[in-house]
Parts: sequence; structure tokens; C-alpha cells
Amino acid sequence: MTGAPGFTVITPSYAPDYELCRDLHASVARFAPAATKHRIIVPRRDLHKFAPLAAAGAIIVDVAAVMPPQLRKALGMNAWVNIESPFPPVRGWIAQQIVKLAAAASVDSDIALIVDSDVEFIRPFDGETFAPGGRLPLYRLPDAVTDSLPRHVIWHEVARRLLGLSPEMPSSLPDYISWPCAWDPAIVRAMLRRIEDATGRAWATAIGHELHFSEMILYGVYVEEVLGTTLTGVTVDMRCRSHPDEIALDRNGLDHFLDEVAETDVAVMVSAKSGTALVVRRDAMRRFAGHLG
Repeated sequence: MTGAPGFTVITPSYAPDYELCRDLHASVARFAPAATKHRIIVPRRDLHKFAPLAAAGAIIVDVAAVMPPQLRKALGMNAWVNIESPFPPVRGWIAQQIVKLAAAASVDSDIALIVDSDVEFIRPFDGETFAPGGRLPLYRLPDAVTDSLPRHVIWHEVARRLLGLSPEMPSSLPDYISWPCAWDPAIVRAMLRRIEDATGRAWATAIGHELHFSEMILYGVYVEEVLGTTLTGVTVDMRCRSHPDEIALDRNGLDHFLDEVAETDVAVMVSAKSGTALVVRRDAMRRFAGHLG
């Protein structure tokens, strides 16, 4: 990566998250460089719902145009069917991660910045924010995954199997999950080829057969175990204050949460699954913006 890194913002979304996504896009338009592309990927049935964001400068994309062609939407189900291997169907959560991988692999920018609808930018940012000096480090929180996080451990096991790595793992593992998630598209493409070589199947078919999977853990394991982090470097700063818990925040809770935003943070994430009321969230963000000036 030479010069100022370019990036594309990628957001999979759907109708129930429209208002959050609208706030996200407004923050991208306000704080990102003027030429920044924001691709919002939604189900075909939601294209009309998201049309106003296209008028505001976003690129609205039908998820079917991004999904690998062997995967077809199952009628009346939150699942996709792989026409080459129909059973089991690909569950919605796994399908969304396949979309993120396919979208990231397709961009020609230096950075694919995966940003969920429940993220909102709060300060100016550019490619240098996530790739200082043109080098995109891997987000890696050491020793964060232990037996107390059994699902995370499974995600590591699945990633290693998909990549053809030894199943042997230490008792404590790094966490690679971050908001936003900054990936090198060239690394994503190489990683998907590695999965095909290791499994003998199309990468989306191999991933689609999994019941438990994390795209961020996959990328992290690939970078650390296959490429080596000397190539990328690592960071423990995701540049985002986050509330991933499925616990609603009230006014006081949000104000306290925002009081803890670091000077290096350019975004905040309050999980849509937390059930935090939109009006409470927006009011808190307005108060916070006023404090920032």
C-alpha cells in the first residue's frame, strides 16, 4: 500500500435497521473524505426503503448481486440455498458473513471498511486512520478468548479447519472482532482461495456448511497463522467505543458510555440487538456532538 490509502465503506443492512443505517450514512457523509464510497447491501425487497440513501450519496446494492451465484434466497425463510449442495440451507447469520467476505473481495480500494448499521462516526477519518503510514494492521486483542467464551473458541476451531491448519490451539487465544472492521481486499481474496484449496470446495459452499462461523476470526487467523503479523503489524485500538451487549442503555447509561469515548476513537457502536431506543440514542448523540463542538 503506497500513498494515502483509499477505502470503501461496506454496510450490509435491512429494513428494520433503516433508521440506524440512515444515521450511519449521514455520519459517513459528514466525517469521511468527500469521494468516499459507501456501499449499502440490502435484500431486494428493501431496495425501495433504502432509496433515499442513494439520493444522499450512498450506493444501494441488491444482496443477490453480491452473493456468490450458487447461493439463492430461500422463499419465506431467513436462509439461502446452495444449488450445488442444497442441504443444509445457509442460515441468515452465516449468509450475512458470506456477503461481507464477497463484498470485501470485490472492491478495488486499499481497504474494505466493514461497518454495521449500528455504528456511527463521530470524528473525521480517512484511510490513514486505519492504516497509518499506509500499513493496515490487524486488530488483535491478545489472550481475550478463553473457555469462558465457548462460541469464540468454536469460531477459532472452524477458521483453522477451513484454512487447513492444525487443530491444536493454546488455552488462550486472541480476539479479532472489531467495529469497524478494516480488511485488506487482496488478503481477503487470497484467504478465500486458501479455503478452496484446503477444502476442495467453493469458499462460499465451505463456509455455508458451517453452523458456527465468524468472518472476523477467520480473517485474523489467516493473517496471523498463514501470512504472519510481521507483514501487517497489529493494533489493539479499534478506534471505536463499543457496546456489544444485548442490554438496552437508557439516557444515563448512554451518557456514561459516551463519556468514556477516547480521543483516538472516530466511531461508536451500540448494538442494534441491545434494544436501545432510537430516540434515546439520537438524543444522546446530539448531546455528545455538542460537547465535541
